[in-house]
Amino acid sequence: MTELRRATPADVPGLAATLGRAFLDDPVQAWMFPDEARRPERTRRIFDLVLRGFHIDHGEVWTTGGLVGAAAWDPPDQWRIPALQQLRHLPALVRMFGRRLPLALRGLRLIEAAHPRAPHWYLAILGTDPAHQGKGIGSALLQPVLGRCDEQGTPAYLESSKERNIPFYARHGFRVTQEVSLPEGPPVWLMWREPREPG
Repeated sequence: MTELRRATPADVPGLAATLGRAFLDDPVQAWMFPDEARRPERTRRIFDLVLRGFHIDHGEVWTTGGLVGAAAWDPPDQWRIPALQQLRHLPALVRMFGRRLPLALRGLRLIEAAHPRAPHWYLAILGTDPAHQGKGIGSALLQPVLGRCDEQGTPAYLESSKERNIPFYARHGFRVTQEVSLPEGPPVWLMWREPREPG
């Protein structure tokens, strides 16, 4: 059985490294960072930024004892990143994305425009270190919040950047509601989950 706990700010560097490895072959990461030589470091840095700057303060980033996976959730009505918070991180984003920043921001705006407005838990990130995939860690990381969704009657939502992950999420009750194509980039599948009856 996978040991789970809430992540702390001290865990962020380790989790960013894990997620960087987990998302190295991700089509959206390849679109954001087309330079293959620089992609590993930039992917790690973007996860460090989003965990530290946007998700860890919500207290719903779940991980394992060995930091081999993470699920970053945003509570209902807390998924939108305030403009001031975005501006504070703009210099770091410019350093990471360079000339691709306007394209990346256009893609982010497209996805945000399609984000459901009804109250829900938002799964912003789910990833497992490649060396530990296929062992049920991803499923375990979903359970603390999905269990709460079912108990409280609250939906959940995510965006899948890989088509092959859709069946995995479907097993946990998510269904595709829309497909959004990033500008000059790959598709992203938007998935919604209605709460299940407990038991």
